[in-house]
Amino acid sequence: MTGRTAVVPILTQEARIKRALRTHLRALDFRRTQDGALIQPDQSKQALRTLHRAQLEDRLRAEREFIRESWAPLQSYFADGFDIEPHRISPRLELIDAGTWQSDLFRLASLTWSVPVSRGYGRRLRFLVWDSSNQKLMGLMALGDPVFNLRVRDEHVGWSASDRQARLVNVLDAYVLGALPPYSNLLGGKLIASLVATVDIRDAFRKRYGDAKGIISREAKRPSLVMVTTSSSLGRSSVYNRLRLGEYRLFHSVGFTSGWGHFHIPDRLFQQMRAYLQSLGHRYAKNHQFGDGPNWRMRAVRECLTLLGMNPDLLKHGVERNRADAVAQDDHAQPCVPDGSRRVFVSCRTSASYPTESRSRRHCL
Repeated sequence: MTGRTAVVPILTQEARIKRALRTHLRALDFRRTQDGALIQPDQSKQALRTLHRAQLEDRLRAEREFIRESWAPLQSYFADGFDIEPHRISPRLELIDAGTWQSDLFRLASLTWSVPVSRGYGRRLRFLVWDSSNQKLMGLMALGDPVFNLRVRDEHVGWSASDRQARLVNVLDAYVLGALPPYSNLLGGKLIASLVATVDIRDAFRKRYGDAKGIISREAKRPSLVMVTTSSSLGRSSVYNRLRLGEYRLFHSVGFTSGWGHFHIPDRLFQQMRAYLQSLGHRYAKNHQFGDGPNWRMRAVRECLTLLGMNPDLLKHGVERNRADAVAQDDHAQPCVPDGSRRVFVSCRTSASYPTESRSRRHCL
């Protein structure tokens, strides 16, 4: 006996990640099948908010210092009930740039959402929606590059894989879209959503991206915004139902996503997964530069689960989000019935706009 005590680690890095993930999923009331896949909790809105709680708490902790510094100079832009006369509400869009007080206001207001707000990917347009009657902030809108692979959208429009490759540049996704209280209690969400199809949005897109070259392709595609997609963060949503301007229907529900994603993996746990991948020298540990696409985090989690011997189907949280499409109308917009799909209203141009295509039909987007 030497009198020295050997120190033996109780848990390896792999074991710590496994234990943390299982503990977290149990706390969210997920159950697992025999093969390790997830069985989701109920689909009530409160249950869905609970699923996002850890992610939201991570975000608020990370933003604590920003909130402390920003609240005093920006709080006057938030309305209370005494500031509003409903018959005088008059919305005004303001396109904002990074590094401005408006950008800080957008960031601060987005932290009031019950679901953490994405920062978007690729091309981005962010708007504050003001009430001109009192100069208070009504709501937020942010548009960014859409998900490339989205079956319900492509089937709805009638796109083949080559159509999508060529024309997705004309589409944006509304990843932030909603009203702040007390406007949210006055159907303000529907009002904010209706602004998606305004000329202001299309003009802002043309000015910023009409002559831009693709970061990856380096090609000048001269896009024109003709469709905006969005999804409800809490399952089914009434915000987009029966939303019309006169006879024109603004949004069309195109179905539900299949329930895959990574929102139920909180940031603190994801950082442990990245550290594990980095210890192995895996390229996914740092694969998050612009041009890598919006799914790099999902790829990293999937790879980590596989290396840990866990079922990658743990990424299937089962929360089906309602997808909706809106059309930014222009002078060429006409109803179009894509071959083999139900009737939809999308912005179309005659085949003369696409000289390499057949002239026997109209082509969407």
